[in-house]
Amino acid sequence: MDPEDVRRDWADRSGRFSPAYYADIGPNEVSETLGDVLGHYAGEDAAILELGCGSGRHLAHLLDLGYENLTGVDINDDSFDVMADHYPRLAETGTFHTTALESYLPDLADDAFDVVYTVETLQHVHPDDAWVFGEVARVAGDLLITAENEGNSPDRGRAETDVSYVDDEFPLYHRNWKSVFAEHGLAQLIREPTDRDTIRVFRSP
Repeated sequence: MDPEDVRRDWADRSGRFSPAYYADIGPNEVSETLGDVLGHYAGEDAAILELGCGSGRHLAHLLDLGYENLTGVDINDDSFDVMADHYPRLAETGTFHTTALESYLPDLADDAFDVVYTVETLQHVHPDDAWVFGEVARVAGDLLITAENEGNSPDRGRAETDVSYVDDEFPLYHRNWKSVFAEHGLAQLIREPTDRDTIRVFRSP
């Protein structure tokens, strides 16, 4: 798949792994970890951006914890209709954009958000679009949090592979995010492996 194929697949996705699919699952342990990290490192007035927010299950959890300066971006048009149905208070409170990360991030100012986080989103960025990781680091004013599959899950890839295919359908690129973001000047504060992903917390200089 080339970069445009990858973007189109997520923009058009319905059924499994779609915004509605994750809305039905709701907040999970990653949502709770995000809340714990922000409770320790960020104030309730922090400007927070989720990349690949889908229908907003993680943002909805943060809203319940008292964070209200929330922004989300997702490539799938259905995301925010589903959000309005499942998380109406979030839909009314936050600011949301339907576009690709590669289009959205370059227009932002340096340190545009206090906190930027991603959950199983950067792992789908095609290698030809790896430049976008520099943009992620650039707009994260204080904290960057990643919860991505790095090949360490017994069900999704092996550590020695660069890419695996979910259900033999779409690619998942395995990267060591500490190394990726160290190249862009971020220091890792926390690494927490889970059964599915590795959660990492980075701080900007």
